[in-house]
Amino acid sequence: MNPPGRVPPHSVEAEEQLLSACLLDGGETLNRCVESKIRPASFYVPANRLIYERLCQMQDATKPIDMPVLAEELKTTGNLDEVGGYPYLIRISGRIPTTAGAGYFIEKVRELAVLRDCIRAATGIVEDAYNYTGGIDGYVGKAEASLLAATQDRIAGESSHVGDLADTCLADFAEWAKKPGQITGLRTGFADIDRITGGLRPAEMIVLAGRPSCGKTALAMNMAENVAIPRAGIKPETVWVASLEMSKPQLGRRLMAQRARVNVKRAMDGLVRPGSAEWQEYEQARRDFKACKMFIDDQSGMTVSMIAAKARRIQQRYGLGLIVVDYLQLVAPNDPSTIREQQVAEASRGMKALAKELNVPLVLLAQLNRAAEKENRAPRLSDLRESGSVEQDADVVLMLNRPKEEGDTHQVAAPTMDCYIHKNRNGEVGECRLTFVPQITRFENYTQ
Repeated sequence: MNPPGRVPPHSVEAEEQLLSACLLDGGETLNRCVESKIRPASFYVPANRLIYERLCQMQDATKPIDMPVLAEELKTTGNLDEVGGYPYLIRISGRIPTTAGAGYFIEKVRELAVLRDCIRAATGIVEDAYNYTGGIDGYVGKAEASLLAATQDRIAGESSHVGDLADTCLADFAEWAKKPGQITGLRTGFADIDRITGGLRPAEMIVLAGRPSCGKTALAMNMAENVAIPRAGIKPETVWVASLEMSKPQLGRRLMAQRARVNVKRAMDGLVRPGSAEWQEYEQARRDFKACKMFIDDQSGMTVSMIAAKARRIQQRYGLGLIVVDYLQLVAPNDPSTIREQQVAEASRGMKALAKELNVPLVLLAQLNRAAEKENRAPRLSDLRESGSVEQDADVVLMLNRPKEEGDTHQVAAPTMDCYIHKNRNGEVGECRLTFVPQITRFENYTQ
């Protein structure tokens, strides 16, 4: 869909020269094209699109990449006349004498393809706005998703030589050697968790799982507070929380109670009066939160694309140190018609991709099924609810658990809670115990 009388951005010359380069070196340039995410749709001229698609199919079938084989393949499929016959193939094959400029042509073709994708997405957004019938959040979410889809491939990844990676790794080891025994990731504020996991590391997805009402949100918000608010010798970081279950006022009250260490129910019952010692603690908590960079978004029904768009916006404005998503099973699917397991798997992959893209740790809360509860045992990775892909995507999996005692019908947050680290991609696994103070919904380091 293009505006009347306007031709979308394209370059016939760049497309022909790129195809010529692909035919010159037996497939090397074609490999570079695929690595740079050049697709048949990246070509504007239909004949060039068809030729590139056939070249990719030839490459997949390990057939020689040259003009005679291409001509025969197009003839066999009945597409030779459609692309302009032998004269057109001869013309493009002789467009350039060497592949020296292949990189430039790849970038040019990709750049113009992205512009055309943006035009299509933006035009669709305009049309949807004119035909708007209500539901502004849905419209904005769809608009952001369409622009994201149009631009997500604009930066192509490149392979790194292992020798270069070794240099970087050795530099990291040397830096860590200056601070022996110290945590290398973001400190959660819980000594035993940090000791086992090494802290919350960039680009990692940390799944925090448990049964309902066992304290997942409380522990996640304790971690967020510990990362965002300055502590002795520890630099604070910007934290963004996507709360798909609790509202901002609910989380705000919980954070204030945790920080002030004052029972929030007393405040809600009107028993904490201005000027009292408890009120002073609330005032100090307010000053602490005013000075930190923690942002909370409680929009319900967010998709992976919407979460990613909001996180990118925070990173662009303030920098970003940690993302918390509460919780996985409430992330809305892009396609509600797919089976539930596939929806959860899609959300899990999206969260992992977001952590890698922004290079920050992402704490993803998740529900456990009832198996461990019924069998009165510690939870296992297989207890992660609705999708086995979650345990595959996660770099670290923490599981909260209070073993049921006789007479218990379900798990609830208790004075002590076991925390199992059942997966740790870059370190050891283990378990530890945390102290939970239910009156202020706060976890603390366990002491006997």
